[in-house]
Amino acid sequence: MQNRGHGEKILILDFGSQYTQLIARRVREIGVYCEILSCTETIKRIKEFAPKGIILSGSPFSVTGKGAPKIPAGLMELGVPVLGICYGMQLLTKHFGGRTGRAKKREYGKADLVIDDSSDIFKGLKKRETVWMSHGDRIESLPAGFKSIGHTGNAPVAAMKSSKKPVYGIQFHPEVAHTPCGTKILKNFVRRICGCGESWNMKSFLEWKVEEIRKEAGKDKVILGISGGVDSTVAAAIIHRAVGNRLTCLFIDNGLLRKNEARKVLETFRKHLHIKVKFRNASEEFLQALKNVADPEKKRKIIGRKFIKMFGEEARKLGKVKFLGQGTLYPDVIESVSFKGPSAVIKSHHNVGGLPKVMKLKLLEPLRELFKDEVRKLGLEMGLSEKLINRMPFPGPGLAIRIIGSISPGRLKILRDADEIAIEEIKNAGLYHKIWQAFAVLLPVKTVGVMGDERTYENVIAIRAVTSKDGMTADWARIPAEVLARMANRIINEVQGVNRVVYDVSSKPPGTIEWE
Repeated sequence: MQNRGHGEKILILDFGSQYTQLIARRVREIGVYCEILSCTETIKRIKEFAPKGIILSGSPFSVTGKGAPKIPAGLMELGVPVLGICYGMQLLTKHFGGRTGRAKKREYGKADLVIDDSSDIFKGLKKRETVWMSHGDRIESLPAGFKSIGHTGNAPVAAMKSSKKPVYGIQFHPEVAHTPCGTKILKNFVRRICGCGESWNMKSFLEWKVEEIRKEAGKDKVILGISGGVDSTVAAAIIHRAVGNRLTCLFIDNGLLRKNEARKVLETFRKHLHIKVKFRNASEEFLQALKNVADPEKKRKIIGRKFIKMFGEEARKLGKVKFLGQGTLYPDVIESVSFKGPSAVIKSHHNVGGLPKVMKLKLLEPLRELFKDEVRKLGLEMGLSEKLINRMPFPGPGLAIRIIGSISPGRLKILRDADEIAIEEIKNAGLYHKIWQAFAVLLPVKTVGVMGDERTYENVIAIRAVTSKDGMTADWARIPAEVLARMANRIINEVQGVNRVVYDVSSKPPGTIEWE
């Protein structure tokens, strides 16, 4: 938790809000480095982080509820500016002796904020601004030494500040897109109140990270598993810049890749990036292990175990290797440090988590401080092709979770061919870079159709396409009807075994982006 080349930093304490990652993203977009820690973190670790300011997130809890998380002891004595958002504001109210209570009318959605003091955190804002509320509690009496600086029709105190300390509270969420002035509010806090300069960008990160990897790796060898995706490609490129030919990438074809994917990946790494790649075609072994397996969680576990076993076998053939590179991103890190309220596991993720322990390797995770959009910016900063960097995400278990039900070579061929046509038509329509993710799904049902004069009973392909900024929430992409018509027509005519195409119009939440 040292400074580690990031300059001035903001700390976000997570109280379980679904929006906590968005706060971090907004602060970084302002050009200031920040990290998220759980609200249960020790004051010792918080001090070690040495933040220039602290933001308290929202929460699904009520401050008056049993077991509600509290402000860490000693936090308010650190002397740095503090901003409480929603639940964070209510916590500050309670901490400093004010009173909160259940609002007569729960305030959720857009609200009209009237600003009563625009001298600092609301500097440069209009008298009235649209903000996004999501709360059931409200401030009934302000703590001593605090004053109201904003109100709405339902919340007499929608924002407050202390006259003694740089402590602020806002009842709404500035981090969401539904609060148009939100970035300006966060910028006022981070820059004006905390005094942070603009020190966070991918050029400075690249210089610092390459130097850090050189020092850590020394003269030792590094291995890295690649998939052809953005994360593993950028991780390989940055490690290669730091250690050169002491990096060997391992590429295991599990038979669940997109059409011609293995050939394209090898060509990219060997011909364009000039990075050593050891390749193993393990398609038959993976498909044999997955035979007659329909449950998605079982598929994931089988793929994960098989991958770890094969990766270990190939790595040992390279001789003495000390480091394992991984394309871990910051959202994965947050999952292990954020405050966990009542929640359920949605689905497990396929990664190489078991490898470091099994092989006694040290981890190199050059992207662990970055969000997905920052990884893309880093890739472009390194000179990687835009076509490569802006590829749509592809899941670790590959087509295994896009074939609903059991997997077979025949079903894989149907899906690969349908998926290629879907992406081709999206590209032809100039929509590829406007869509976050698009793909075909092979359903476990057959339907009646007519082709020529014959009755058919064949497979159904579902097309999934979503728009999103970060994959955390997503909406179905409004692909023009004529594009969908061409897509469906081509799939039915060109892919043997398909007689029906449907389009998925569900958002996330309540659905997920992938079907399994």
